[in-house]
Amino acid sequence: MESKPRPAEIEKHHVFLALSFAVNSLLLASILLAAYGVVWEYSTRRYLKGFSDAIIPASSSPEKKVAAILAWMEQGPQRQAEAADEEPEYRDPEDTLNYQELLRVCGTATNAFVNLASSGGIETRRLLLLGPDWTTKHVVAEVHMGGGWFIVDPSFHAILRDIRGRLLTREQLADPRILREATLYIPEYDPGYNYQRTTHVRLARIPLIGRFLPKILNSALPDWEESINWTVMVERQSYAVLVTGMALLILGLFLRRVVEWYAETHLSTVPLGPWDQLRRGGLALFAASPTQRPVEKSKRA
Repeated sequence: MESKPRPAEIEKHHVFLALSFAVNSLLLASILLAAYGVVWEYSTRRYLKGFSDAIIPASSSPEKKVAAILAWMEQGPQRQAEAADEEPEYRDPEDTLNYQELLRVCGTATNAFVNLASSGGIETRRLLLLGPDWTTKHVVAEVHMGGGWFIVDPSFHAILRDIRGRLLTREQLADPRILREATLYIPEYDPGYNYQRTTHVRLARIPLIGRFLPKILNSALPDWEESINWTVMVERQSYAVLVTGMALLILGLFLRRVVEWYAETHLSTVPLGPWDQLRRGGLALFAASPTQRPVEKSKRA
């Protein structure tokens, strides 16, 4: 006679089934999110490519391409003053390129510039200028041209140069004298927009660990800011969704393998895969209940 399972084993089995269902749900959701991100990113890239082709001279040098983008931002065709039905998205390229109010703000002006420049084949990334309290005071762009990363200020439509006309890096602009010379003829330039403290990604906004995370990363991975182009993920919503979906997919696959390993080594049952659970759930949802099944009429003898 077979022994009945103990209550503790039954409870353990139920917990395992719930955990397996949660992991499968995460896996399915991540697949859908990644697929959505792929479609959205593809659509965004097509839009940006058409936009940049109309603005940027294809055979020009990177410096002339940058100048063409800045000229369009300053003197281009009339754009919408504000959104008609809803507030524009501050990280959606289609909005930052089409609403005049967003092209006047340093953050969204840099967003528009970075997306156009990247679509036009120019290496570019955003740079945050921080104040003494480590809050963001201004946002500019770094553009790779002429063998180095040089500063472009999209909100002021300016490529920063010294008095001899040479392009300037953020390290050179950390010198107050050079910064003053470079911004002398930029109207209403705030001297507080200096390059004493800069970063590409402001991790301080992350709750609890944000203040300590940069120090940890700088000590463990000194080149973490330079080795990865964080700008596209931060400045383009579609790309952020794609990266998030792929990261969750990898996490889901890993957790799924852990669940399978636990079932093989500690339980006598094999967990259902996500597709099997989805199929069974669909059958349970759409199958007719016994009370709904038609009753056959008895045939007369």
